[in-house]
Amino acid sequence: MKDYYQLLGVGKNATLAEIKKSYRKLARKYHPDLNPGDKASEQKFKEINEAYEVLKDSEKRKQFDNFGSVGPNSAGGRGQASDFEGFDFTTSGTSSFGDIFETIFGGGGNPAEAQAGRKSKRVERGEDLQYSMNLSFMDAAKGIETPIQIVRREACRTCGGAGIDPDSSRMTCPVCKGKGRIQRQTSFMKFGTVCGNCGGAGTLPGHPCRTCQGEGRMETPTRLRVRIPAGVDDGSKVRINGKGNAGKNGGPEGDLIIVIHVTPHHLFRRSGVNIELTLPVTYTEAALGAKLEIPTIDGPTLFKVPPGTASGQKLRLKGKGIVAPKSGAPGDMIVEVKIIPPSTKDIKVRELLKEIERISPYDPRENLHA
Repeated sequence: MKDYYQLLGVGKNATLAEIKKSYRKLARKYHPDLNPGDKASEQKFKEINEAYEVLKDSEKRKQFDNFGSVGPNSAGGRGQASDFEGFDFTTSGTSSFGDIFETIFGGGGNPAEAQAGRKSKRVERGEDLQYSMNLSFMDAAKGIETPIQIVRREACRTCGGAGIDPDSSRMTCPVCKGKGRIQRQTSFMKFGTVCGNCGGAGTLPGHPCRTCQGEGRMETPTRLRVRIPAGVDDGSKVRINGKGNAGKNGGPEGDLIIVIHVTPHHLFRRSGVNIELTLPVTYTEAALGAKLEIPTIDGPTLFKVPPGTASGQKLRLKGKGIVAPKSGAPGDMIVEVKIIPPSTKDIKVRELLKEIERISPYDPRENLHA
């Protein structure tokens, strides 16, 4: 004589909730579809299914408690329809065991409707788009607002992004003929399976939209006005939120990522947030000092060359560099002095240079010894 309580691992005073909980755990473990070829698991599953069919029913359970058995027409034998009819136990479908048992034990709801809800189109975020932008050195340093044109996927105006022809009505599912379920036979038991074509609803939402072919989105040329912040460098990326492709099935838009390419400047060189400039000076300006007008990214400014400045010496001009994109603090301008000798084609120039050398002789190589 079989002890149904022992088969389900519960006591005789177990509540219906405890019986269901134990049965769910054992069904997960011994289901033959998850143990292919295992005859012991197959037999065990039959027994726990039979035990559950009796103990879940108050009248059958009372009869079992009193007599140790139930009538041939009341137990959940092979000829009895299983409580699992209408659910697919395979792992290859859209449902998992968690979905199945949630539907059975989760406290109400139409199984077909629950499955249809899981079958509904998944909301997805739109894809990010990438756009390459060429900027001059000055535009990258100072920032710019400029129009651009891109091609992005926007929600179809005909169907509003649903992908369904708004003029078509719901139709009966041709696979299940409107029943929402199809029958499936295992090696020992007959199961009802939720229709995979309609998700158990028995109907389909309608014909695909003729404009977007059911995609719900259309590639559309789009003009945008974008602002590139000051201080971007070659290879920088600027993200414009919500200007990528439209989401699928009502999902949020992706972003537009602008990749910056900076054209080199004919005078300025960039080193982080600092700007480097080579300043040509004469012998006299370097020797005696001078105030010279030099270019900066903010326009011309006066720059003092100290007396006795050597060629190649680097001087710093505070705050005349590039604004750091994150902190907003400006860098500096590094001015490298380069002495340019005068032309010696004129005899008088050569004579004056020799006179200077005679009056103020010096050896710039006096310390050049191995």
